[in-house]
Amino acid sequence: MKILITGGAGFIGSAVVRRAIRDGHSVVNVDALTYAACLENVASVADSPGYAFEQADIRDRAALDRIFAAHDPDAVMHLAAESHVDRSIDGPGTFIETNITGTFNMLEAARAHWTRKGKPAGFRFHHISTDEVFGSLPADPAVRFTEDTPYDPRSPYSASKAASDHLVRAWHETYGLPVVLTNCSNNYGPFHFPEKLVPVIILNALAGKPLPIYGNGANIRDWLYVEDHAEALLVVLQKGKLGRSYNIGGENERTNLELVRTLCTILDEKRPLNTGSYADQITFVADRPGHDARYAIDPGRIRAELGWRPSVTVEEGLALTVQWYLDNADWWQPLLARTGVGERLGVKA
Repeated sequence: MKILITGGAGFIGSAVVRRAIRDGHSVVNVDALTYAACLENVASVADSPGYAFEQADIRDRAALDRIFAAHDPDAVMHLAAESHVDRSIDGPGTFIETNITGTFNMLEAARAHWTRKGKPAGFRFHHISTDEVFGSLPADPAVRFTEDTPYDPRSPYSASKAASDHLVRAWHETYGLPVVLTNCSNNYGPFHFPEKLVPVIILNALAGKPLPIYGNGANIRDWLYVEDHAEALLVVLQKGKLGRSYNIGGENERTNLELVRTLCTILDEKRPLNTGSYADQITFVADRPGHDARYAIDPGRIRAELGWRPSVTVEEGLALTVQWYLDNADWWQPLLARTGVGERLGVKA
């Protein structure tokens, strides 16, 4: 299968590119190479005969039409998006343009391509989204997001992703475009751009800096190892029912404080300090505006219908992640110089 993957130089997208090539698919990686993208993420497969790269912005419809015509993909996996909540608070306009208008352009370019090809039954448009579109959950562990949970986005980022989800469903219902959708929990793992919680904690700890935790650290997230997520996305692309959405979770709920303490324990073991623990660097900072209390995924549908489950616990995945950052300073050190990396964002609201 030839898969056109948008955002394939980003964190999750690059994991999908690497996995797809490893599974024997051909890949057309379409990425605008904005601040969080890095072609080093796909260097391990860039010389594969089944890999092609196109630098293009999904807001540029003409560029998308050219790419579809030139590469004739059998399927689309749409991951390109602005994704950092704090950045969306400071600059929501880019999120609206990329996540909503960009998705509209992708849908129209894919529909035009599918129609020109005679509407082949095997074509798929897989839209990759987030559990943040569902809003916030109570502390009750019995309550989790399902595919039928009403949308209730609370940030510019999650609102833009909710809008893109609705567009994809509308293009399926109105035009018959063969789509599948997924909503995932918080990802972590190798090649994670150093502005999100897990890499920030690892790199700040190694640098002897404070380990910032928003509010009191009681916010709960379900954590999904990115390599597991990539596998799940390809399963949904190939086996998911048309028009259906699938929630992908790691089955690993932790408070932010528990997660950070786990990272500190792993670092204490892998690179011990002369005295004390990395946990001594934990610092509580002002909370994010509109910070959702809890996200938790019920992955029952993907487990029952497609037979997929995550392969690692959060402790196992975090140990793999910490080791990767310890071994790959040449990858993350240059990224620390990019605009906004290492700064506290999203506090202007």
